Amino acid sequence: MGNIHLYADSQFASPYAMSVFVALHEKGLAFDMTTVDLGAGGQRAAGFADLSLTRRVPTLVHDGFALSESSAITEYIDEVFEGPPLYPAQPRGRARARQVQAWLRSDLMPLRQERPTEVLFYGARPPPLSAAAQEAATKLCAAAQALLQDDAEHLFDHWCIADVDLALMLNRLILSGEPVPKRLKAYAATQWQRPSVQLWVHQQRPPL
Repeated sequence: MGNIHLYADSQFASPYAMSVFVALHEKGLAFDMTTVDLGAGGQRAAGFADLSLTRRVPTLVHDGFALSESSAITEYIDEVFEGPPLYPAQPRGRARARQVQAWLRSDLMPLRQERPTEVLFYGARPPPLSAAAQEAATKLCAAAQALLQDDAEHLFDHWCIADVDLALMLNRLILSGEPVPKRLKAYAATQWQRPSVQLWVHQQRPPL
């Protein structure tokens, strides 16, 4: 298995670090973790900047191989290590899961800006959504409803890492009191109670 080391943000608020943290736990892998103070510019400090190609968290180091960008890391974990799968077995399912991950990381920027992860992990209460963020929220809910079968607990036949990413994005709305369809609330709540997710949720965080 080798030595595994995860670099995460010091506030444990990065949704991308969370995705990798959950993936490691789902695989049952032992790993060490170091936090990087992004507010103080820790990502630009010589030690970390020399290690992480993109100077971002999460960064995973496995036996001297350093890899950043969360979806690349979760795919690597799934391919290299034994244990429960993180992605669907069939090519179309895997492609759809990767599509969901890529979309959630590259789109919906007004929603991500106005409902930051401090809403999830610190209980922050932000102001009402702007028109642009409301449009992003509508797009998110429409896509989630199209992806999920009626009353489905997961995107696919079995849990996959994209479920964590989608549930987190939905919870940006749900946990700040925004209106979200009932079945999406149920889906997000089920995903949020997964033991590996709860381990991240209950990390000891410094004050904002």
